[in-house]
Amino acid sequence: MTAVLVFVGAMVGAPLRYLTDRTVQNRHDSLFPWGTFSVNLAGCLILGGLAGAGTALPAPLLALIGTGFCGALTTYSTFSYETVRLLEQKLYFYAAMNVIISVIAGLGAALIGYTVLHALVG
Repeated sequence: MTAVLVFVGAMVGAPLRYLTDRTVQNRHDSLFPWGTFSVNLAGCLILGGLAGAGTALPAPLLALIGTGFCGALTTYSTFSYETVRLLEQKLYFYAAMNVIISVIAGLGAALIGYTVLHALVG
């Protein structure tokens, strides 16, 4: 049953990642990968919230949302690819900012999600 929940979550997360990435990136005339940054930030916020809720959430819901949905929504591989692509184009500032901003903002989003849900549920 858990595998089915992960699959269902991924069926929603993967297309949402693609559509969000394209929509956000098309709105920015920039070399910075705003679309990937956005989906990864959203995933960090959601996963942080799930961690903050802790044992208050049933395991099947964690599999559906955490593993399935967020696993398909977020993308470390695209983040890595886009960073390497920026480096290949000698856009060192954008590459460095992609790594620095993504890591700091992702940790911050996870902390906010964790803190808010932990306070609400805890």
